[in-house]
Amino acid sequence: MPGLYFEDFEDGKIFEHTLRRTVTEMDNMLFSNMTLNPQPLHIDRHFCETQTEWGQPLMNSLFTLGLMIGISVNDLTVGTTIANLGMTDVKFPHPLFHGDTVHAATEVVSKRESNSRPDAGIVNLMHRAYNQDDKLVAECLRQAFMRKRPAEA
Repeated sequence: MPGLYFEDFEDGKIFEHTLRRTVTEMDNMLFSNMTLNPQPLHIDRHFCETQTEWGQPLMNSLFTLGLMIGISVNDLTVGTTIANLGMTDVKFPHPLFHGDTVHAATEVVSKRESNSRPDAGIVNLMHRAYNQDDKLVAECLRQAFMRKRPAEA
């Protein structure tokens, strides 16, 4: 598997992820509808143009959160994560709009061995997503439960 093992993470290391994605109106509509979110800020252009300070729909923030973390998976956790233990300090400091292109980076904040499983550890990752103008559009601190490298047989 291409994912990193617990031992591969170093405090302070920053991963600049190469995957980028332009978000679309279809992404916003599908995600909002699949999650039963009728918020007009995401699905009603006329409402946004006439009733909001943005003048256009905002991307659903939970889509943005999922995309930000998803972008990191290929570089960090494919096949080596056991589970997400939590996400805290989630922020969306600048709006994300249809047509924006997202790129992301992840910083290893800290790590520790698991108290209950000798074959695993917990890694704290600060994910940050930016638009095409390098404005920070999302960030969160994620606790990832990671496998340790298997013992050589």
